[in-house]
Amino acid sequence: MTQPPPDTAPRRRLVLAVLGGWLFAAVVLLVLSAGAIARPFYADPDDAMRILEVRDWLAGQSWFDVAQHRLNGGAFAMHWSRLVDLPLAATMLLLRPVLGAAQAEVAAAVIVPLLTLLAIMALVASITRRLGGLVPAQLAVLIVGFAAPLLGQARPLRVDHHAWQIVLALVAVRALLGAPTARSGATIGLALAALLTVSLEGLPIAAAIAGVATLAWAWRGDGRDAPAMAWTLFLASALLQAATRGPAMWASACDAMAPAWIASLGGAAMGVTIAVAVSRFGRIARFGGVALGGALAAGVVLVLSPACLAGPFATLPPRVFRLWYMMVLEGRPLWEQGWSRAALTVGLPLVGLIGAWRARALATPGEQRTRWTMLLAIQTAALAIAIMVNRAGATANALAVPGSAVLLVALLGRARRIEATGPRVLATVGAFLLISPGQLVSLPLIVSNEAADAVGPPRHRRACRDAGDAAALAALPQATLFAPLDMTPALLVSTPHHAVASGYHRNGAAMDRVVHAFVAPPDEARALVTATGADYLVACPGLGDVELYRNVAPRGLWARLERGERIDWLRPVRLAGPVLVWQVIRPAAAAPLRESPARR
Repeated sequence: MTQPPPDTAPRRRLVLAVLGGWLFAAVVLLVLSAGAIARPFYADPDDAMRILEVRDWLAGQSWFDVAQHRLNGGAFAMHWSRLVDLPLAATMLLLRPVLGAAQAEVAAAVIVPLLTLLAIMALVASITRRLGGLVPAQLAVLIVGFAAPLLGQARPLRVDHHAWQIVLALVAVRALLGAPTARSGATIGLALAALLTVSLEGLPIAAAIAGVATLAWAWRGDGRDAPAMAWTLFLASALLQAATRGPAMWASACDAMAPAWIASLGGAAMGVTIAVAVSRFGRIARFGGVALGGALAAGVVLVLSPACLAGPFATLPPRVFRLWYMMVLEGRPLWEQGWSRAALTVGLPLVGLIGAWRARALATPGEQRTRWTMLLAIQTAALAIAIMVNRAGATANALAVPGSAVLLVALLGRARRIEATGPRVLATVGAFLLISPGQLVSLPLIVSNEAADAVGPPRHRRACRDAGDAAALAALPQATLFAPLDMTPALLVSTPHHAVASGYHRNGAAMDRVVHAFVAPPDEARALVTATGADYLVACPGLGDVELYRNVAPRGLWARLERGERIDWLRPVRLAGPVLVWQVIRPAAAAPLRESPARR
């Protein structure tokens, strides 16, 4: 008997919901970002640096070489992966014949983030449909629009790797919530391998997803998903390491994929294989094999790279750790954030946990309850990670949407049963507000913070609106500039100049030289600045790092320059805009720390 064709109408409705929600969100984000796009200006230094990395690669820099050769005399190591450069580079090359190189670059920086937003919406909707059906899946698209931490990672000009981490985590979770086959396991492994290659900071959520998948398999005792996942993760990580690092693939590292991390994944895969071999002896034997895999994974790292246990920032000079790393709030725990940021980060994840827990309780025992249980475990881990590292909140928000959508359906159902029009409308609005409490709680706090910022501390110079004012430095003859860390990426992407350092932790000595000079007394700072071979010292008054330098060292070089004091070895240079420039007057006998790189 011939099977009737499947009903494609629900799928079409979901596709239309995703496309409609994405188009609306894209238009809103484009309107909000119009000013930055027109300049263009990358609000986060990492976005400007990412554009520079792609630009240098397309200009001939090796695929395997991600160093920034316009910093520190050409010797400025980076730990980034080329994987994230691929969609940006492809879009730039495609649009160059039509728009020219400069406009193609800006267009790529707008198009690629919006496409990652589309992928996020589609994946979240698909996961929600798999768990709760069509109606919650359609509402999930709307809830994504309420998730400010999530939209913040996929807005125009946000071209760094964070949105891709979210996409890859969602791909893995979607596969995990499907049938436990070798294909779904391989999909999980491949997605997590790419996630770890893009950035090792994805290790906690990758470990959570892989751990839940393995434990679920050990509990069930059937399916081929966990073995396929473990070996695909190990082998794909090794292949991606070779494909992206080339000759440097064997170098040890704590901040990027390296032989020790890959060997650790191999140890975990061996443990899963042992668990498969003893599977016939029952659940306890399977869990024993899985535990052995975890011990092997941890032991490999302990033996091969014990220094990594202290974290990638342990080797930073104390001054850089205190005046740079501790000030990067997105990498700090929740309790160090302002109330508005904390509320935005955990509001939706908390609601998502409530919704997922309720859905699990109402689900009939079997496959659906198991899926909700797995998602709950991953959500809990994602929220814990976000509490420890704020920038992980975007992934936690994405994973919270399915539970929130199912809860929203229930709340809207109750609202519709209210007969009186006024209370029914209020209940409907209240349901949407309850689903996104972070935005509701943080709104008055955001307004009050903006008002406080508008008053600000007393300044002696006209403040820069942002680091984009560094573009005015293009009027100077090509030179090496001694600039604050946070300003440097904007300087490099908008001018032909070289600089000394920026906020990338592998270059602790160069970073310390910059920070030290700005907070040191002028006589001490002179030796630091002239040793770099810098032709000019530049800074943007009012920006975060120089404001910090002024506050911690009121008699330091920057505080005195900002007050208008004259320093005998710095000659003021008049330039349009608020950015301040001084020519460095070096003693005739002074030699730079490194030879200036050849001008490109």
